[in-house]
Amino acid sequence: MDLENKNNLYNQISDLLKKAQNQVRQQVNSLMVITYWNVGKIIFEDELKGKRAEYGKEVLKELSDKLTADFGKGFDYRNLQYMKKFYELFQNMNSVSSQLSWTHYRHLLKVEDERARIWYMNETAKENWSTRALERQINSFYYERLLASQNKNNVIEEAKEKTEILLPQDILKDPYVLEFLQLKNRAEYTEKELETALIDNLQEFLLELGSGFSFVARQKHFDLDGEHFYIDLVFYNYKLKCFVLIDLKKGKLTHQDVGQMDMYVRIFEDKVKASDDNPTIGLILCSEKNEAVAKYSVLAENKQLFASKYKLLLPTEEQLERELLKEINLLED
Repeated sequence: MDLENKNNLYNQISDLLKKAQNQVRQQVNSLMVITYWNVGKIIFEDELKGKRAEYGKEVLKELSDKLTADFGKGFDYRNLQYMKKFYELFQNMNSVSSQLSWTHYRHLLKVEDERARIWYMNETAKENWSTRALERQINSFYYERLLASQNKNNVIEEAKEKTEILLPQDILKDPYVLEFLQLKNRAEYTEKELETALIDNLQEFLLELGSGFSFVARQKHFDLDGEHFYIDLVFYNYKLKCFVLIDLKKGKLTHQDVGQMDMYVRIFEDKVKASDDNPTIGLILCSEKNEAVAKYSVLAENKQLFASKYKLLLPTEEQLERELLKEINLLED
């Protein structure tokens, strides 16, 4: 079998598996929204029986403590309030769009006007807005401006431009699935071998990275006062209009990894980035993330630094569900 046929075979199977992954995510997400609606319904009806707000608040706090102990932060007091409000504002379950995520609905709960809220929900489903796109439209009073405007086409075009504005978070993934490297059967491999495998499978890696990436360099070298520094992989994303630096780490993320990438980004900004490029992005690709490092290092505040986990195997449906539950437990405003 020649190389082209091998690539076609891989792409067909890869597309099929990714489609299956997306379907699993959508199913789990839909179930999550329905479950939260029902949790909100139970809380709302129970609070009505108590007839006093103080009673409801006391019960909700006690319920939150028990649920958080058993199921994690996704059921803290604040999120239970969101679920109750979700039911209050969308009491007809048939009016809830299964295409929207729980994060979409959390944004919608902040829209006070019912007509605007329903319009944003329907428009999000119709236009396939991301949660960030929905947030931008709500914050820019898109619905209100559309109603007030005599030239609605101008408002619609402006809104389309805003939804097309991409942030690094819209492009970067977590995790990245690198099954095509065929390293899963090896008990030990070095970061150098991981890098070589990615370059040898560059086409597949570009597909996994996502839209807009082009390869620039491997082991990009800088000499600073006699000290030599090498950036593992350099890409350019034409949608974000910026360089993306990737540092490969086999093992758990450390604060030294974050500091090193911070330095690489600063070097690149000073020596390579053109004046019309957007700020350089640094992505640490590690086999295991460290939530404490992510929370208490510059990763938490620096909008140019990111850390993502890589997997050498496609996740199973059960693993996807566990990952989603983990994300729920980490939900914050």
